[in-house]
Amino acid sequence: MNQNFNVPDVASSAYVHVPFCRRRCFYCDFPVSVVGDRLRGETSGTISQYVEALCREIAMAPTGQPLKTIFFGGGTPSLLSTKQLERILVTLEKHLGIAPGAEISMEVDPGTFDLPHLSGYSTVGVNRVSLGVQGFQAELLQIAGRSHSVVDIFTSVELIHQVEIPEFSLDLISGLPHQSLEQWQDSLEQAIASIPTHISIYDLTIEPGTAFGRYYQPGDQPLPTDETTVQMYQMGQKVLTDAGFEHYEISNYARPGHQCQHNRVYWENRPYYGFGMGAASYLDGKRFTRPRKTKEYYRWLDSGGVIDCQVTPPEEVLLETLMLGLRLAEGVSVAMLAQKFGEDQVKKIYKCLQPYLDQGWVKVVGGKIALSDPQGFLFSNVVLADLFDQLG
Repeated sequence: MNQNFNVPDVASSAYVHVPFCRRRCFYCDFPVSVVGDRLRGETSGTISQYVEALCREIAMAPTGQPLKTIFFGGGTPSLLSTKQLERILVTLEKHLGIAPGAEISMEVDPGTFDLPHLSGYSTVGVNRVSLGVQGFQAELLQIAGRSHSVVDIFTSVELIHQVEIPEFSLDLISGLPHQSLEQWQDSLEQAIASIPTHISIYDLTIEPGTAFGRYYQPGDQPLPTDETTVQMYQMGQKVLTDAGFEHYEISNYARPGHQCQHNRVYWENRPYYGFGMGAASYLDGKRFTRPRKTKEYYRWLDSGGVIDCQVTPPEEVLLETLMLGLRLAEGVSVAMLAQKFGEDQVKKIYKCLQPYLDQGWVKVVGGKIALSDPQGFLFSNVVLADLFDQLG
């Protein structure tokens, strides 16, 4: 299979990982470093040391186009001081450039920032925040190991509106232990009432090595049944679309004109920089994940920060393009698939998808292959497993 790229893929997006958290949530398997309830950027030498390491890594990166999107994820980036955030952004601007009007996103947790912090983040360039609410019920927050309270949520929402951050996303988790449909509906309604421009809904995944992985087995009580989690997904789709949100990706809803531009880079399988402990990057056809532990990350940096991996084979790029692109409601362009991977591959894709076209899980509209909403999205794993089996 020969790929045919008429336009070179040059990265214009960067993910920056800030691993520090007050505590590790019971469902979390991200690379994080726990600092407790008292320390934050202004008072932690550990965080200061990490910011300097981050800036060193950024300075070593190959240059591309000025960045159109930057995403600070974690961890809890809102534990950074304004000066630390500004230091990272200035380093990105100096070495890579930041395009005018770039989307600069930052994950923030309730209870980890006040008005001066949020105003400072906005002043140095943040124009999109993603608030990690997860649920509006005190008992569910406690079950999930979250460090914030329901009061913290409402305070944070008020601050975001007070500072007038242009783009405000809110995260929820469905399928939590002991979570009922009534609680889920309440969370959805409270999320809408918070007036965000974007809402992300994530179905709980029990990951090995997490606290939940030790406590629970998928499908067992007190986790909701598969039938209940399907009802939660369908309820989320109906409640949010009825409220005027576009269901533009399997887990994401946005007011018209407010989609997350950075995450679209992932779903469209475009290249991006990754900086920081555990961060993944996709540059020059190579997918690379940095060490997930602080000391190992520092050692990797000290040894030159070499991205030592092979170029992703075309067959894998095709599967990644389908796996990621079919998450989008608009789907994947047939013409793009034919241009990059050849007509023969497109014929194989159609042959594989025919049963799902017949039963309405997959559709072809406007020259794009897409999953139907909600049924196709609900059974996306089945469709993708078949594609991987037949094309892999």
